[in-house]
Amino acid sequence: MDFVPITPNDRKVMLREIGVSSFEELIQSVPKIIPRAKLKIPDALSEPELLRHCGDLAGRNRALDPERCFLGAGAYSHWIPSVVRYITSRGEFLTAYTPYQAEASQGTLQAMYEFQSLLCEITGMDVANCSLYEGASALAEACLLAARETGRSRVLIAQSVHPEYRQTVQTYLKQSGIRVVPLEAPHGAVDPRAAEAQVDSDTAAVVVQMPNAFGCLEPVEELSALAHRQGALLISVINPISLGILKPPGAYGADIAVGEGQPLGNDLNYGGPYLGLFACRKELLRKVPGRIVGMTRDSHGRRGFTLTLQTREQHIRRAKATSNICTNEAMMALGAAVYLGALGKEGFRELALHNLQKAHYCRDRLTEIPGVRQIFPGSFFNEFALEMPVDPERLNRTLLAEGILGGFPLKRWDRKLANGWLLCATEIHSRASIDKFVYVVQRSLK
Repeated sequence: MDFVPITPNDRKVMLREIGVSSFEELIQSVPKIIPRAKLKIPDALSEPELLRHCGDLAGRNRALDPERCFLGAGAYSHWIPSVVRYITSRGEFLTAYTPYQAEASQGTLQAMYEFQSLLCEITGMDVANCSLYEGASALAEACLLAARETGRSRVLIAQSVHPEYRQTVQTYLKQSGIRVVPLEAPHGAVDPRAAEAQVDSDTAAVVVQMPNAFGCLEPVEELSALAHRQGALLISVINPISLGILKPPGAYGADIAVGEGQPLGNDLNYGGPYLGLFACRKELLRKVPGRIVGMTRDSHGRRGFTLTLQTREQHIRRAKATSNICTNEAMMALGAAVYLGALGKEGFRELALHNLQKAHYCRDRLTEIPGVRQIFPGSFFNEFALEMPVDPERLNRTLLAEGILGGFPLKRWDRKLANGWLLCATEIHSRASIDKFVYVVQRSLK
């Protein structure tokens, strides 16, 4: 609603119904130690003045030009087909309300079911839930599941996993009695020989990201075998787009696959809402957090959909609940399902190849500049780390003046990487836009 009038009389009626005579009386319960701030609110504006003021404020924003954005670090700019926005904006789906149980329509349930099926297909896992809040909390839930399944109290998490994911895991597990132990990745990826000494009989899970936070590919098959020899689970944090060409987690023995689903047809959205992906082996089905939609047949033989599993304490015996998560990111999951359906198998593979090729072309061009080198050796997908001859934050300010959003300064994650610059290129970048970016970087370094 654009305009909600509240007259002085309306205010009096509202206060009378509450049982107080003034707003000040209403907030008497606020502790005295909390200072009552006197807001410096200017005089009222007329409607045209207010609209002009709001327009001036909005004009300070800078719109993101995806082709001029080389920033990744966990959120990625991809081309979104028009059909995605068309379907997700239809009235049947576009609502701020989350359907819970009986009131969930067959269309909503089918959309969730299709999303689960597509997620299983690209990850090679047996089952998937119909999404969690975002990638970091999905990983934390996976760690809790691993501890419940194994009865162990130690989780090894590679230092090449995104730092914010690791912080989220620490927060979730802090009061659970589960220890989070870092698994070193000194050269941008985990060394399986060094990791072997850290995995023991009390290890519930080994967590690795593929591709990892630096864009590097991890030796996931060796780490999977290492974890399983000790009876631990392997949790793989995925970039879903990479699965168009990389081996899916189910093929290298991952027990749980989690990740951020934002790249699957969802905008950057100022950092949210996003989409937590969660898939696993069928043996873990009853321990999965959130919801799982199933397909069945009614008494007339017609196909129907239903919420098959909900492992929240409001739905089952509290002692059996696995999580307090009762909902899912249905709108984001719908967008992901439409996106994957629109691409198809061949389109999904072609998309991944474009990401691979554009990033490698960008890396090759940038490392031709004197003083610029790749920090971590080995293969990468659509993200790579460079050591620059100047402070990347200073370089980013120069680029921003040219309308270009530069890479992520890695010193924010690790002080040892003082001049580290994490860059990303996707299918949305043309050769011309990459060449322009390289030209501006080269000119800025002179």
